[in-house]
Amino acid sequence: MFSGRPTRAEIDLQALIHNFSQVKTLAGAKRKVLAAVKADAYGHGAVPAALALERHGADFLGVALTEEGLQLREAGIGLPILLLGGFYPGQEEAILDHRLTPILFDLESARRLNEAARRKGSVHPFHLKIDSGMGRVGFREEELGEALGRLHGFSSLDMEGVLSHLALSDVPDHPATAVQLERFRRALELIRASGFQPRCRHISNSAAVLSLPVPECNMVRPGIMLYGSPPSVHFEKGFDLRPVMSLRTAVAQLKRVPEGTGVSYGHRFVTSRPSLLAAIPIGYGDGYSRRLSNCGEVLIRGKRARVAGTVCMDWTVIDVTDIPGVQVGETVTLLGRDGDDQISAEEWAEKVGTISYEVYCGIGKRVPRVYRGG
Repeated sequence: MFSGRPTRAEIDLQALIHNFSQVKTLAGAKRKVLAAVKADAYGHGAVPAALALERHGADFLGVALTEEGLQLREAGIGLPILLLGGFYPGQEEAILDHRLTPILFDLESARRLNEAARRKGSVHPFHLKIDSGMGRVGFREEELGEALGRLHGFSSLDMEGVLSHLALSDVPDHPATAVQLERFRRALELIRASGFQPRCRHISNSAAVLSLPVPECNMVRPGIMLYGSPPSVHFEKGFDLRPVMSLRTAVAQLKRVPEGTGVSYGHRFVTSRPSLLAAIPIGYGDGYSRRLSNCGEVLIRGKRARVAGTVCMDWTVIDVTDIPGVQVGETVTLLGRDGDDQISAEEWAEKVGTISYEVYCGIGKRVPRVYRGG
């Protein structure tokens, strides 16, 4: 039994470790694994996920923000932590003091970090970000030579790694990926010719881990596959990934209503027969998208029930007329398995026009995470 509101996200840490083992097998024994735990481990809880991954052999952890890295250090995590989003002015001391490794994608950040490290009498590692075709942050091919010349002058910095990011690896055999890989290879050649010897070379996200060997690299960067979702529909079959998150609540009230009853805001659902409706304490304030109004489905007693009307901030109504024996307090599964059926993040995402990443990250902080198998 759960005290208080029964809405919770259940996190299966054994499934997380299973998925991590799949990464290790696909990457091969000679490649390191940087496990992405940014955005609170894609909504799963960064500290519990990072602790489990550390115990089971991750080589690096990847976060987006300095604040996320500090949270992991405060939890006692000792693995190298890469700041995939770089850092901002004023964060240099925290990065040095807490052994966080930033990516560098501009020379001004490099200058500030070098000065801070010089004042402490230390040499601090960084990973150089190459824009090989993503069009976000990083040094483009035509500006890399000048940047490397400037970096040689920053004697308190150590280029531990080089990375880039693939824009279309989730579409197998897309020609843009081959172009990006060739640009990355040329960048590596130029970096080495300039006298740098980066020890970590990485470009492979989840899609590339699943489909694209990159012999020039000795580290991979899985994200979404760790949490049990394929990076796109092209990878839904052929890989043994297990969903890590389930989202559940319980029936708070049952109500029998006659034909013609309007339900929820705007009466966007009107009963076409005498109906049994169940109110469940979850809504868009928890991350259950309002776009699931009248189209979302949940599982009760292993059977599907449709959302009836508009999803509210704190409540959702479902039509359980065709499920015999439903009681107040009955478990309702909005994401995950019940019996022989399962509602996946991919199914939910397709209905609301997004991706599984956003489904997981959107489950709000007021939904407690309950950890299993850790």
